[in-house]
Amino acid sequence: MNSLDSEILALMRRVSKTAILPRYQRLSPGDIDEKGINDFVTIADRESEQMLAEALSRLEPSLAVVGEEAAHEDPAILDALQGPCWIIDPIDGTRNFASGSPPFGIMIARAEGGLARSGWIYDCLTERFCSAHLNEGAYIDGSRITAMPTGQTKPIAAISLVFARAERRKLLQEEIAPHYQLVDIPYCAAEQYPRLALGTNDVSVFERTLAWDHAAGVLWLNEASGKALRPDGSAYLVSETGRTGLLAASNERLWEQLASRLQESP
Repeated sequence: MNSLDSEILALMRRVSKTAILPRYQRLSPGDIDEKGINDFVTIADRESEQMLAEALSRLEPSLAVVGEEAAHEDPAILDALQGPCWIIDPIDGTRNFASGSPPFGIMIARAEGGLARSGWIYDCLTERFCSAHLNEGAYIDGSRITAMPTGQTKPIAAISLVFARAERRKLLQEEIAPHYQLVDIPYCAAEQYPRLALGTNDVSVFERTLAWDHAAGVLWLNEASGKALRPDGSAYLVSETGRTGLLAASNERLWEQLASRLQESP
């Protein structure tokens, strides 16, 4: 584990123990707000983001900071995704956290030119630490990892329908789902991406592709020899803020199979 990874891990642990875990299963109704349908924010999200943003700004002052909650309050912050920046998801899986259930975690990415160059995913309850740097491989707790499929004859799929439009939902349910064993989505990208590398799931389909949800995970999975790209095969760029659709798989064959089925569907 290099010095930057060690520093980020120490930061994530500190924020988890200070701002997040003390409020886990102890939130009052007044500690939870709804930003939109199936989109929540808690006092712990806000405190976590503030701590992370301050620490990352000290670590590399030249980089802009794009945090989920700050961007919700001021969408102009998203303009910083066009240049070098830190990207923060202070609690990924807030829906779970707010209900007192796992999984949830912290996600941080460092991006430049629209691409994530470094990414970190921390599970607050298990302390699993995923890290990746562009062209340097993917790691869990300091050990290099190569993604592996489940080996099931009918691949296992976690397909998110939460933010899909009606016609897209119908397509996924009727044309894509029958080819897979469907499992529940964890409502947490910090858990979903590791599942694609650890032999738990084979493929995932995402509709909403916000930078804080996917920058670190896409990089990490690709560096683990999995595959995460837009449905047309183009790279996921954090700077494409209005674009939807993302396919992820534990290997190239499974990704190509899923993408082909989507392209052939009416």
